Amino acid sequence: MNLFGSFTRSGARDFASLSEREVLALAISAEEEDGRIYLDYADGLRAEHPASAAVFEGMAEEENEHRRRLIDHYAARFGDHIPLIRREHVRGFYARKPDWLRANLPIDKIRGEAEAMEQQAARFYDAAAARTTDPGTRKLLGDLAQAERGHSDVAQRLAEEHLSPDAIEEEDKSAHRRFVLTWVQPGLAGLMDGSVSTLAPVFAAAFATGDTWQTFLVGLAAALGAGVSMGFTEIASDDGVISGRGSPLKRGLSAGVMTTLGGLGHALPYLIPDFWIATITAIVVVVVELLAITWIQHRYMETPWPRAMFQVTLGGALVFAIGMFIGAA
Repeated sequence: MNLFGSFTRSGARDFASLSEREVLALAISAEEEDGRIYLDYADGLRAEHPASAAVFEGMAEEENEHRRRLIDHYAARFGDHIPLIRREHVRGFYARKPDWLRANLPIDKIRGEAEAMEQQAARFYDAAAARTTDPGTRKLLGDLAQAERGHSDVAQRLAEEHLSPDAIEEEDKSAHRRFVLTWVQPGLAGLMDGSVSTLAPVFAAAFATGDTWQTFLVGLAAALGAGVSMGFTEIASDDGVISGRGSPLKRGLSAGVMTTLGGLGHALPYLIPDFWIATITAIVVVVVELLAITWIQHRYMETPWPRAMFQVTLGGALVFAIGMFIGAA
């Protein structure tokens, strides 16, 4: 049975094969790594979430205190030399995500990761205490298991010290602003570009050829081309360091995907063989797309409903008219 999570390493030792000396060495390295992870979280949050950063700094100090207690106990029993045993050396031991997977996590995900870390550590100390025969070691490991379970209380205490209602509100606003700048704004620009700019070529092809399949191919090419173009444009336009708009790859992905979806929306109906049924369906889809754009503008960009509807409707109508005019020429 895997006590620590579904992570297996070939060539690693079984937990049951470790001596008490090796178990303590493993606990020391695990506490050291967890403390560094909390400091990494604090460092990543400090600029936009200083109050939460202080909470994680406090939790890192708790982990360092556990490490000091373990080292003192180890030295008293086994001397000063501590063998190098890490998580990856033990089969079935819980693993921590590498730095590049922890970077740029939203604050609620970071809090969830921290809670999972404490639960895993508590299970480890329970299993380790059950195997030791030395009363002092058993007591220490049992105390640390209880301490890890109580870290939610420590986190709550630290949060009460550092996270005032105003600080929480400000951090929530900051997280929402980052979400809007990184995902919503580029996605909205992409959806508008895909939904509006591809209207002209799609409906021009429809009324020029009267062929639904040819119209679909034009729409597909326009949607994919616009998606690639918008994605790369967003990536190249701003690295996000000075503007605070976040990762250019995330913004490019949002813009590119939403542009493609916006263009495909009114191209897919032309898979219907009947020209007028396909065209009417495409027009209905366009209306839905424009309403979706209006809602996103109002919900996330705080644009008043009348203004958002006027902008989107006017732009869509002009591009649709251009497509109709050219297609009927």
